[in-house]
Amino acid sequence: MTVYFVGAGPGAADLITVRGRELLGRCGLCLYPGSMTPTDLLAFCPPDATLVDASNLPLGEALARIVSAHRRGLDVVRLCSGDPSLYSTVAEQMRMLDKEDVPHAVVPGVSAFAASAAALGRELTVPGVGQSLVITRAWSRPGSMPPGETLSNFARTGTTLAIYLVINHVEQVIEELVPYYGADCPAAVVALASQCGEQVVRSTLACLAHDVQVAGVTRIATLLVGRTLEAEGFPDSFLHSDTNG
Repeated sequence: MTVYFVGAGPGAADLITVRGRELLGRCGLCLYPGSMTPTDLLAFCPPDATLVDASNLPLGEALARIVSAHRRGLDVVRLCSGDPSLYSTVAEQMRMLDKEDVPHAVVPGVSAFAASAAALGRELTVPGVGQSLVITRAWSRPGSMPPGETLSNFARTGTTLAIYLVINHVEQVIEELVPYYGADCPAAVVALASQCGEQVVRSTLACLAHDVQVAGVTRIATLLVGRTLEAEGFPDSFLHSDTNG
């Protein structure tokens, strides 16, 4: 049988993929990321499936449950918040499963940065304004960020940034970014994107810390920074331009 790492999406139960929902519907074991998982999503699992809150489960114990289920002939779904390709610990888990000769597959999901852009009603790549996106995090355990992967280095490019784990570090992040983007650069914080209680704060780097505090944002949030957030008067993309063809 197979272990499926399924992107649960940013929070709304109906943002899981059709493939992910079908896999939930036939899994014998589902490990999910605690309160990050909407209850409605777990309702897709079979009535006799074993559901395990893995939010505080040591990786070794989670692996032991997965391997045991596999050996009993059960398909396993390991739900991951957002998309498994970002900050999901999937790499470590797949390495462990490979050592146990347990087959696995990945099902992508909607990431928080995509849900945040949708909440803002903005495209993050705009012709002539910005054609790149850097996804990074504001906080990390010491030693986990490779040398050179700093906000300052990313900011030097002027590209649009999507910054995770930011809500407790907004002032420090702004201090690093202003010298490169300018105080008037559009910025936005989206908390609980797609979920009940979603909060959207549109601002500039100069005012963002104050506006976030006034809004009372204290939950999981993504910070987006870049000129694409308020782009106007930009040219059509080449694909849709009148000059194409």
